[in-house]
Amino acid sequence: MKDKFKTVKSLLSPLAVTLCNLLIAYVVYFLARLIYFFENYSYFSQNLSFPHVLEMLRGGLVFDTSAILVTNIPYIVLMLFPIHYTESAIYQKLCRAVFLIINGLALAINLCDAVYFRFTMRRTTTTVFSEFANEENLGGVFLKETVNHIYLLVLFVVMVWAMYRLYRMTGLKYKELTWWHYDLATFLSLAALAPFVVAGIRGGFATAVRPITISNANQYVDRPTDAALVLNTPFSLYRTIGKAVFVVPEYYQDEAEMASVYNPIHVPSDSVPMTKKNVVVLIVESFGREYIGALNGTLENSRYRGYTPCVDSLIAKSITFSHSYCNGRKSIDGMPSILSSIPCFVEPFFLTPASMNHVSGIASLLAGEGYQTAFFHGAQRGSMGFQAFARSTGFQEYYGREDYDEDTRFGGDADFDGMWAIWDEPFLQYYAAKMSEMKEPFMTAVFTASSHHPYVIPEKYKDVYPEEGLTIHKCIRYTDMAIGRFFQEASRQPWFKNTIFVLTSDHTNQSDHMEYQTDLGGFCSPIIIYEPGVTDHQPEMQQKIAQQIDILPTLMGRLHYPKPYFAFGIDVLNTPAEQTWAVNYMNGFYQYVKHGHVIQFDGQKTTAAYALTDSLMQNNLVNQLPEQPQMEREVKAIVQQYMERMTQDRLQP
Repeated sequence: MKDKFKTVKSLLSPLAVTLCNLLIAYVVYFLARLIYFFENYSYFSQNLSFPHVLEMLRGGLVFDTSAILVTNIPYIVLMLFPIHYTESAIYQKLCRAVFLIINGLALAINLCDAVYFRFTMRRTTTTVFSEFANEENLGGVFLKETVNHIYLLVLFVVMVWAMYRLYRMTGLKYKELTWWHYDLATFLSLAALAPFVVAGIRGGFATAVRPITISNANQYVDRPTDAALVLNTPFSLYRTIGKAVFVVPEYYQDEAEMASVYNPIHVPSDSVPMTKKNVVVLIVESFGREYIGALNGTLENSRYRGYTPCVDSLIAKSITFSHSYCNGRKSIDGMPSILSSIPCFVEPFFLTPASMNHVSGIASLLAGEGYQTAFFHGAQRGSMGFQAFARSTGFQEYYGREDYDEDTRFGGDADFDGMWAIWDEPFLQYYAAKMSEMKEPFMTAVFTASSHHPYVIPEKYKDVYPEEGLTIHKCIRYTDMAIGRFFQEASRQPWFKNTIFVLTSDHTNQSDHMEYQTDLGGFCSPIIIYEPGVTDHQPEMQQKIAQQIDILPTLMGRLHYPKPYFAFGIDVLNTPAEQTWAVNYMNGFYQYVKHGHVIQFDGQKTTAAYALTDSLMQNNLVNQLPEQPQMEREVKAIVQQYMERMTQDRLQP
């Protein structure tokens, strides 16, 4: 009897050991989630309750199970492969190595994403590989962040060492069992485990359960931001490989009905002749609304001064808005939103197949009216895909780092920041000089770079703008100075008074105020319209809602552009305040802002609603707003128009 028991125990050993080692992986994923939480504590700590934490942990277990089983399939098969001699010591060491490589890599990915989260407010997907495909400095960036987060590297080493120490082998002695006993046992173990692996990967046993996707995380959270805490990065990566980005909903069966609610085709209604003023758009890296003192009069009990004295002076002679938002969370989201009035829904537009559609923009519309157009970015050509997008939307010329280097009037590559691009101060001077060589009317856009990770400034300014508050603050001060110097230089040019300037940011960045760390607060970007000789006599902060995709139609309205054109936004200056709105997408939710409120729509229903005066988004008013049904109809029309036009190549009138 004892021998039979020993035999049965030995036969079960491979399965038991496999399950025990997979349990180690679960612990690693759980600890990685805790690290993710504490690394971004200020973003997740709002409105947390014990029941909500338990619900998120329950959801996290579902997604961890899927990720662990998918990534560990090679390990499971190796451990339970029905061939004798796999119980040998050499083979078991091979299995251990495979286990450590798979789960060590998963841990590293989760820890790296814990740092990257604050830039995107979501888990990383496979589009990250396309986003940075043309960058040659990623090694330097990674090394810099490793130094800045050395504690994460230490935790990684400790956790991999712990996995090694806790790992268990079968303990079977070579030739302890006859081959057919062992082969049969491992085959039956593999067959018995297979249904559980499939169910775990799919997210459950129920027949109605389809393979879970990223959007399923929303059923475990109260806020879109928290979905990142439920998910894990390996899951987000493998679930987005080769997946269709745009899925057309069927909210409206009748095209005319949908168009009556929302229509992105703009037909000018006035007969005023076109005013061919120059157009200059400054897209300032990470220049969130939070940093600008003039836009935060009530922050910190009205004592907040911000970090942008030059932009504050510009605002004093410009048109701004009481609420203004970006339409994405990355630099590659900003360009389509600002220059082509295309928001980021689901994934960045020009990382999707829809980027091959026929796309218009400010540059192409004005080039058709005789404008000379040019785009400026101080990084090397091809960086972030900006050059390709600029060309596709009608910019006739592109000026980058190589062009700056060739201009003997400036400092050449000595002005390179060593990581991304030419420093903002000299590059904006170059920008002003090049515009003075262009024939009027012209339309140009510049994308700055210095207020960007790894948050460094030129050596000569380190005593002028010392470290303060967040690491980005000194960079904001430096870039603000560069903007001030640009306007000083531009004001001396003959084209200056015949120009409309728009200043905005590509997205937001680091935050030290809770108001800007909410689901909506993370999208707060400035939109500043400065028209010399006009707005400086009539500066105004309009009590309206504005967004990046409004910039194109607003400029067309300002110029009295005479032809129909395509834009997802509105002419905010010629729209009554109560009809202004904004929309953005975050972790499976569409946030729609209108009538002094924001609703969060998950594609089927509104799950939350907040007053804009509720800056911390603490009082959920879902199903209590009289405007909610109409807001739902409108956001449905916006989403369906977007998806249909993306998939059908209908991004022009």
